[in-house]
Amino acid sequence: MKLHLNSGGGQPLFTGYGADHVVIDGRRFDASLLLSARGIEVAPWAGLGFHALTAAHFEWIALRAPDILLLGTGTRLRFPPPALTRPLVEARIGLEVMDVGALCRTYNILVAEGRNVGAAVLIEPV
Repeated sequence: MKLHLNSGGGQPLFTGYGADHVVIDGRRFDASLLLSARGIEVAPWAGLGFHALTAAHFEWIALRAPDILLLGTGTRLRFPPPALTRPLVEARIGLEVMDVGALCRTYNILVAEGRNVGAAVLIEPV
């Protein structure tokens, strides 16, 4: 799906997505990533499935200090166990879990509002 953009104030935005990829500012990404005001970062969970997520992955995100984290779990909604997301709670980072389409749309809206948001995208290997 292609997204129409509002101004992101120079911050990268999602411009499309599919079951096996996201598009950021017109560039396709087929591996898991974190998108934030810091830019695009290859995620330490790249190449792993949902069940391989660990607390260390969420600690890595917490070090980047977004106010809120959107976690896109692919084409279907899956919630990680609370024990894994504890580093976010301890860092006082809000967490919203959603499918990748909702993540892309929500991220762009929050960036347009000037919010400090991170988007953790899980693209599972085929």
